[in-house]
Amino acid sequence: MFFLSTISIQNVKKWVKVVGSGRKISIFVMEDKTTTTSMTFFTSEYECKLDAKGRLVLPARIKSQLPEGDSQELVLRKGFEQCLIIYPLVEFKKVFSKISGLNEFNEEYRKLQRNFLSGVVTVELDGNGRFLIPKNMLTYANIDKEVMLIGTGAKVEAWNPAIYEKNQIQDPGELSKLAEKYLNE
Repeated sequence: MFFLSTISIQNVKKWVKVVGSGRKISIFVMEDKTTTTSMTFFTSEYECKLDAKGRLVLPARIKSQLPEGDSQELVLRKGFEQCLIIYPLVEFKKVFSKISGLNEFNEEYRKLQRNFLSGVVTVELDGNGRFLIPKNMLTYANIDKEVMLIGTGAKVEAWNPAIYEKNQIQDPGELSKLAEKYLNE
């Protein structure tokens, strides 16, 4: 006996093949991920300036990489180093899902959630591609007028240029060793 069925669950097709004779039944499941999703991909360094009101204009290259539909909303977070992290809303939702899924009965998890999420704010781009960075975040990152934006894949970091320079790897050998340690398969 042979039966072939297709089940669609959240844009993933599952092909289920059930083969059996008598009491023995075999089930085979294969996934066909035929749908594609746009991927956020930020790279490079951009020297920028804040205007007098503390607004930052996103460079055209970064703005063009924002996912469709979410292009007007960004999430800012205080970085682990003395910088700000800028996420497209869709990318921050992935991070939020991980952190909000932690067990609230574990003290360390609560501390992480509290400290991580208290440093988060949602902002909107205006018609000129600008957004206002709250003063407390500018103070945290020691950003006054000059801003260095660094594309790091799914997010962008905003740095005071002098602090960014201090956080850069100066020795190419050190960069090579890190690449070997984490990228060598």
